[in-house]
Amino acid sequence: MDLFDIYVLNLIVTVAMFTVLVFRAWVEHKNYKLMWRELEWRRTCETAGKILKAEKTLFTKVEGGEELYELLTNLFSNNK
Repeated sequence: MDLFDIYVLNLIVTVAMFTVLVFRAWVEHKNYKLMWRELEWRRTCETAGKILKAEKTLFTKVEGGEELYELLTNLFSNNK
């Protein structure tokens, strides 16, 4: 095995390692985006739950408001 073959082998190994790193970075980026969306959804649910608790009397004054309040509470998984 001469020096040129060693250089080519080194180049192939380097390119393969770079490809694996790019693939892993792509997978991590997808997971990060998914976790970020879930975190935003949780924040939205918490905010909506706080608003629902604060405005419960507003819902009860309207006809059918209690059912709407119950539906929204279940939608945002908020405890009464």
